[in-house]
Amino acid sequence: MSVQKQRHTKGRRDRARVQFEIKNQKLVKCPKCAAMIQPHRACPKCGYYKGKEVVDTLKKIKKQK
Repeated sequence: MSVQKQRHTKGRRDRARVQFEIKNQKLVKCPKCAAMIQPHRACPKCGYYKGKEVVDTLKKIKKQK
């Protein structure tokens, strides 16, 4: 195993850790069902994206029963 020659400074270490910061999710209201969803994603509640149904959610509900 290799041994480090010099330590990284606290500032360098902390600058690297900024990448791992947890950020709040950006949410928008679904125009069809008014549920809060991530932008540019199909709504998991109603299955619509840009005014078109892309996921058949009724099919999932019937399958669970």
